[in-house]
Amino acid sequence: MKVVLAGAFGNLGAEILKCLCRDGHEVVAADLKETAVEGCEGKYTFAQIDATNPETLKGLCEGAQVVITTMGLTGASTRFTSYDIDYKGNMNLYEEAKRAGVKKFNYISVISCDEPGAEKVPMLHAKYMVEEEIKKQDMEYVIYRPTGYFYDIAKVFKPYVDKGEMQLLKGYGHVKANVVDCPDFAKFIVEHMMDTNVTYNVGGKETYTYEEMAAMCFEAADKPLKIKWAPIWLFGILANLPKIKKAGKHDIILFSRWTLSHDLVGDTCTGDKSFAEYIKNYFGKEK
Repeated sequence: MKVVLAGAFGNLGAEILKCLCRDGHEVVAADLKETAVEGCEGKYTFAQIDATNPETLKGLCEGAQVVITTMGLTGASTRFTSYDIDYKGNMNLYEEAKRAGVKKFNYISVISCDEPGAEKVPMLHAKYMVEEEIKKQDMEYVIYRPTGYFYDIAKVFKPYVDKGEMQLLKGYGHVKANVVDCPDFAKFIVEHMMDTNVTYNVGGKETYTYEEMAAMCFEAADKPLKIKWAPIWLFGILANLPKIKKAGKHDIILFSRWTLSHDLVGDTCTGDKSFAEYIKNYFGKEK
């Protein structure tokens, strides 16, 4: 089966690419630039695209039965917003897929993007807008809403562990999530890419509060847990500081505030990987 994978060389995209190549699909791996993915050498065709420029998407989806897109703004940017990449970029791809007669459009969104208040968080709202648009149209779709990934928690918590003090939102230590291992999620995506008009809220098998996660990280690093409790309004002030906006970090801070103050628990659990074991291995290596 011919599959177009957009955002093929990000963390999630690379794991999906491995699954598609392993299953023997004809894959067009599309992204701004190509990077090496172990085990996929010579098993796909690379297409260089810029989703904000529809001209670069012309012909991309010819002959494809399925499009999978992981495209989205995940870090600070002074050039683009979430609406440029997550919304306009993915809708540009959707229009090209529709023009080429693609049957299935698979979109990786994010959990809770449809909850009240999420419209004030661009990194959530832009994805919600894509969801609403593709639901209106005729092409069959699969929407995947992950809760978050093992490596994201480890990466975000690491500077605090190194410093010896974790920062969480005062009054929200009980907020919980069942984050999922990225390879497990990628496998789930490929296994369900032929489903029809369904939305999956996907998480891992273990659910923890952020306070419990912090304790795991510090214990694995053999450090005493120290938490600094920050008021939630502080994040709003930080997000609107001129230097933060200038650095393109405004949306990141709003997204962080949201994730630390809302339960992110997917009702579709996938994979056998243990988050607790992942954290032990991640921080244990540094002791």
